[in-house]
Amino acid sequence: MQPTATVLVYSDNASTREQVRLATGRRPATDVPVVEFVECATLPAVLKELDRGGIDVCVLDGEAVPAGGMGVCRQIKDEIFQAPPVLLLIGRPQDAWLATWSRAEAAVTLPVEPVEFADALAALLRSRLAVEA
Repeated sequence: MQPTATVLVYSDNASTREQVRLATGRRPATDVPVVEFVECATLPAVLKELDRGGIDVCVLDGEAVPAGGMGVCRQIKDEIFQAPPVLLLIGRPQDAWLATWSRAEAAVTLPVEPVEFADALAALLRSRLAVEA
């Protein structure tokens, strides 16, 4: 198992980024690596980090402004070769169809529910690490 996994967290809201960190803890499940976070509050910062490489999973806030996570997800899926899997934070369960439109691999509702979030993040990390192996 690799020593760490890098998770990019995009939200213009520092509280949302904190909810993600707290729900994840050191690792979302025992069979995935310890998580290191890269936090971004703007779209240019997200694109810069993705261009740099090394991101295993992106967590994008669908409620972020001015660039919402759904649009950001669709953009990175179109523009980044072998883009990392995306866990989208959505405002309400009825927005799940928009997560599908954006090509996110998973979606959970805000506020972050720790067990649901950790399960979804762990599943994406497992799939990403299996592809890299």
